[in-house]
Amino acid sequence: MRQREHAYALTVLWTGDRGTGTSGYREFGREHDVVAEGKPPLAGSADPFFRGDAERWNPEELLLAALAQCHMLSYLAQCAKDGVVVTGYTDEAVGTMTESLGVGEFTSVLLRPVVTVADPDMVERARALHEPAHEFCFIARSVNFPVRHDPRIEVAAG
Repeated sequence: MRQREHAYALTVLWTGDRGTGTSGYREFGREHDVVAEGKPPLAGSADPFFRGDAERWNPEELLLAALAQCHMLSYLAQCAKDGVVVTGYTDEAVGTMTESLGVGEFTSVLLRPVVTVADPDMVERARALHEPAHEFCFIARSVNFPVRHDPRIEVAAG
């Protein structure tokens, strides 16, 4: 099979200079914008614990979002290929980061998708397809901590 390479580009633009740059740890803002051609800017900051703005996305949330999105997209593709009709999908994902002496790392992520399928006969296959979806998730394959999933499958009211 031919190997393909995909490239991604974006710009992170720091907007938190309050007039004195990084003259002190408390003197600068953590605000920044993430921009990519043809897309609206994404307002970013640090986690509020690290002096960030709680109204902006932080890198830890974005990593969690990337994992949840990637799993969902892989899962929906698996379902479409396997004839499982999904009519709804939500995921209340949670991640754990451990910090010691100012150095942190994610230690686990738990995806908790609630999947609605069109027919009761699809429930077991819908549950089983989370495993191959995980194997095909590019982001989950790229991290060095476990990404687990605890799906719940429901049947659409009909």
